[in-house]
Amino acid sequence: MTLLSNKAAAVTGSTSGIGQAIAEALAKSGANVMLNGMGDAAKIEAQRADLEKRFGIKAAYHPADMTKPAEIADMIAKTASTFGRIDVLVNNAGIQHVSPIEDFPPEKWDAIIAIDLSSSFHTIRAAIPFMKKQGWGRIIQIASAHALVASPFKAAYVAAKHGIAGLTKTVALEMAEHKITCNAICPGYVWTPLVAGQIADTAKARHMTEDQVKSDVILAAQPTHQFTTVEQIGDATVFLCSPAADNITGTTLPMDGGWTAK
Repeated sequence: MTLLSNKAAAVTGSTSGIGQAIAEALAKSGANVMLNGMGDAAKIEAQRADLEKRFGIKAAYHPADMTKPAEIADMIAKTASTFGRIDVLVNNAGIQHVSPIEDFPPEKWDAIIAIDLSSSFHTIRAAIPFMKKQGWGRIIQIASAHALVASPFKAAYVAAKHGIAGLTKTVALEMAEHKITCNAICPGYVWTPLVAGQIADTAKARHMTEDQVKSDVILAAQPTHQFTTVEQIGDATVFLCSPAADNITGTTLPMDGGWTAK
């Protein structure tokens, strides 16, 4: 028996990057996994089948659009009906846009708030009744160092991630007597396609080269001068599902190379 045998997890934004690594870490620990995200259908099916083959678990996929509450609710319901339960919810889906605030497109603000913040409210609202019935649950928000500090040109992202920190604390307090914990992992810069895009956008906004952004903006923010890895975030997620973390709730856990210690 592994740590999460016979448990089921839903991971939003899990067809690439951080979410994919989290889904793999949970599957390795024995959890059945509901994948979610965008991408090529054949590649997603290959990912799903690979998880089942390598880890001997059940994996499924739901294409819920994180801007649509009805689709989000259906994803949670399908997770419960497919696996008979939902024990772990990981809110990882996110998008980014970098722009001076006076030029920030309102439609980008609305999309980022919807996907990076409001979708977590909708998943949690739908999942908690199942967790309460089971008497156990783990809700893990993939936030950001930007849940704790700000950076210029990221108004919507910083606002959304600060909102995730507040939502995490509120849910933790409401669920404290139900054996349901809620915590936020706050990575610094992680090498993913999202960060690669940010580097290009930040270079344009700050009139710098991409190499200058890497050395003078991104890794300069992290005293270790190293990116956090997706595998480290996956392992931290599993830890927060372990008995060692039973009394850890309402926290914002930095994984930022010392960025927010400054």
